[in-house]
Amino acid sequence: MKLVEKPRKETNNGKHSKETAKDGQSLSSGKTMNNSRTGKEIIKKQSGQANLENYELARATFSWEDAKKEIDYLADGKINAAYNAVDRHIHNGRRNKVALYAVDAKNNLSSFTFQDIYYLSNRLGNALKSLGIKKGDRVFVFLPRILELYVSTIAIAKIGAVVGPLFSAFGPDALRDRLLDSEAKIVITTPELKVKLDGIKSDLPNLEYVVVVGNEDTLKQGEISYEEIVSGASEKLEVAAMDPEDPLYLLYTSGTTGKPKGVVHVHNDIIGQHMTTKWVLDLKEDDVYWCTADPGWVTGTVYGIFGPWSNGASVVTFEGRFDAASWYALIDKLHITVWYTAPTALRMLMKAGDEIVTQYSLNTLRHIASVGEPLNPEVIRWGMKVYGLPIHDNWWQTETGMQLVANIPVLPIKPGSMGKPLPGVHVTVVDDNGEELEAGQLGRLVVRPGWPSMLRHVWRNEEKFKEYFKIPGWYFSGDNAWRDEDGYLWFVGRADDVINTAGHRVGPFEVESALVEHPAVTEAGVIGKPDEERGEIIKAFIVLANGVKANDELLTDIKEFTKRQLAAHAYPREIEIRDSLPKTRSGKIMRRLLKAWELGLPTGDTSSLDDD
Repeated sequence: MKLVEKPRKETNNGKHSKETAKDGQSLSSGKTMNNSRTGKEIIKKQSGQANLENYELARATFSWEDAKKEIDYLADGKINAAYNAVDRHIHNGRRNKVALYAVDAKNNLSSFTFQDIYYLSNRLGNALKSLGIKKGDRVFVFLPRILELYVSTIAIAKIGAVVGPLFSAFGPDALRDRLLDSEAKIVITTPELKVKLDGIKSDLPNLEYVVVVGNEDTLKQGEISYEEIVSGASEKLEVAAMDPEDPLYLLYTSGTTGKPKGVVHVHNDIIGQHMTTKWVLDLKEDDVYWCTADPGWVTGTVYGIFGPWSNGASVVTFEGRFDAASWYALIDKLHITVWYTAPTALRMLMKAGDEIVTQYSLNTLRHIASVGEPLNPEVIRWGMKVYGLPIHDNWWQTETGMQLVANIPVLPIKPGSMGKPLPGVHVTVVDDNGEELEAGQLGRLVVRPGWPSMLRHVWRNEEKFKEYFKIPGWYFSGDNAWRDEDGYLWFVGRADDVINTAGHRVGPFEVESALVEHPAVTEAGVIGKPDEERGEIIKAFIVLANGVKANDELLTDIKEFTKRQLAAHAYPREIEIRDSLPKTRSGKIMRRLLKAWELGLPTGDTSSLDDD
């Protein structure tokens, strides 16, 4: 099915109410946070009734025991996340509802119901069992965004094995690190991606089979055709009854040094995944939902598969590369209503210009959310202008397993803020001793342990696991933040990213946000560079807008503009223009790489780098 462009219709974009207020005040850095992002600017949009109608009441009364009522349990208190995502819909009236709209790289559209996913995953589950896969075995999924990726994820979980999502752009070294450390027994992949495995299989003594999706003339020893093993498998499968604390998936996160660490999540995660999808993404029965994140990363796994399917939503997957026209055409063609994407993607859409937006209707969109890195205020303002909708930022991590802080639909948005803590979680800002700080004070962003989707282990690395809880009584996120008087949380930077210049602590995100407000700048990454006089100076790496020519006058103007936006100590004393900035596929600018390149330091693990 060809996706075609449609002329833009008159929409309600101009009818959405937008209330803003700015005081223009600048706060000094240090104990209180700097620049005009003081929490005084408010964006409100009246919409239909939200799933979470009363935030304050929910904060006061909700417990995770309440959430368990929305999850289907098996006998004797057992659970299976895949059963909740797919199988239960066979019995609750959603059997014939579309679960997945799959658009391939050539824009061909296929759709699959929950019943289709149910039978396909049963067959694959039985096939994996016939290959000797048992409860707790690690089976990794190294696939592009195609049907088999979704079926494989569900099938592995159904039989009690541990899902290992792999980003399809990983190279051989990244694959070796993960497959070797996890002792994976099977990898499911395609002929095109299998090439990356061919040279490293001899380094993987535990890898028994490579299951190949798609026809291939010759299969090597240890390789099996996906189609052949599922064609002869039964469609009947008894879902494994799992203890809530049994492992569900294993995702590797990259650090500044050393090998990636495997974060272990459990079947109990489905409780938090279900509720946060319902609250933050506001999915309803008739929604068509698109999460643009690759399921090789945590957002694509949690909010591209388990969370939305547990809520019975129709999910969209797009195999093609980013392109503004293709994305907008997809939204129109599939009548997408809820869109979850990354700040980098939104900035790229912003860079593509306002004119292209007018070529599409986009009038089915009702809710847009963003995650991956902090969302710049100017992008939210732009979204209001061109989409007539606010963009709702939220905060969570691979380790947290679910969204913890969010701009939920029922709350006003403070552009640049992460939002407020969700019901059932206690997120705050503390000093290094774990004492909560007053509003306006910079400190460590922490969470009180006990939410259902918290990481349970770091695979074979207890020392690393303990580091997350080094502040007594808290899970330490590794982020610095501050809280305003209304309870909104504001990201400042990673704990090792905060710049100390002439005794002032400056968050790189603040400087980056100011830089991209300059009309000549589309992207910015900021680091602290050692300086004999000031301790550190701020250095910025920027990408210029299309058609803008670099010269000394422009760089001076950008510096002065930033100084005006922030403060005299918080502008970049050095600016380097680049064609692009290093980013992960989830959209995070990799400041540590910028710093390593600048100072000639080791780059550490770069397997999550999006180098396409």
